[in-house]
Amino acid sequence: MGAPVVHFEIQAKDASAMQAFYGDLFDWNIDANNPMNYGVVDTGVEGGIGGGITQSMEGMPPATVFYIEVADPQAKLDEIAARGGTVIVPVTEIPQMVTFAIFTDPEGNTVGLVKAEEG
Repeated sequence: MGAPVVHFEIQAKDASAMQAFYGDLFDWNIDANNPMNYGVVDTGVEGGIGGGITQSMEGMPPATVFYIEVADPQAKLDEIAARGGTVIVPVTEIPQMVTFAIFTDPEGNTVGLVKAEEG
């Protein structure tokens, strides 16, 4: 069975400005009322995937990333590295929220992994 794309993320130099830009442009509900100012995107469309708009990481350019759900992010990162990809963010857990990792493919595209919920 294939691995689904479950989340998108827009990483911006000015997250607040980009939250307003995309929210107004596409009529998305964006809630950044959290300690990380992470703009959680609800597109309001059944069947669409949710996403987020956040600040770019220090030293990283703005990027658009999609996240693929996998059972074992570390095992998948090992496979990615063996196939010529590069780990950008190792497996990282944000307690009670998400476990994720970010890599670039052999051509430099940035892609994320999200650990599947158990059960």
